[in-house]
Amino acid sequence: MMTLSDVLSVLELLDRAGADVVIAGGWGVDALLGEQTRDHRDLDLLHRREQEGAVVAALEAAGYAETLDWRPARFVLSHPDGPETDLHPLEFAPDGSATQSSLDPERPFVYPAACFVTGTLGTVTVRCLSAEQQALFHQGYEPAGRDLADMARLRGKFGVRTHF
Repeated sequence: MMTLSDVLSVLELLDRAGADVVIAGGWGVDALLGEQTRDHRDLDLLHRREQEGAVVAALEAAGYAETLDWRPARFVLSHPDGPETDLHPLEFAPDGSATQSSLDPERPFVYPAACFVTGTLGTVTVRCLSAEQQALFHQGYEPAGRDLADMARLRGKFGVRTHF
């Protein structure tokens, strides 16, 4: 499991390494809501592709090791105590928008500049994805119970449209 303390530790490590990251996934939903709403098995982070070396070095120095490599789309570093960090490299454009490779090279993930917002985890303000972007990324697969709950919470607080 990835606890709030684990998340804040990872964010602090990466901040000290000069890495610019954005929280996505379940912790990103919780950041938007301003509270932890459920248990999380991992932390999804978007990072600047050019900062990947600093991100990996900082996590490896803290005991994390790579356990999955689906580059260029994503890769995972895991800690022996259990926490997992799922990393997603982004290429930023001058206007602040970004793209992420997907497993289908013809269909990259697109991030408009406006989707990078802030939220709160504990008492810490963090960068995260907007509710609209979270809803967009929760498409194209059979949702688990946690996905259904996350989308219901986003609909309730932000009025976003979701496909489930």
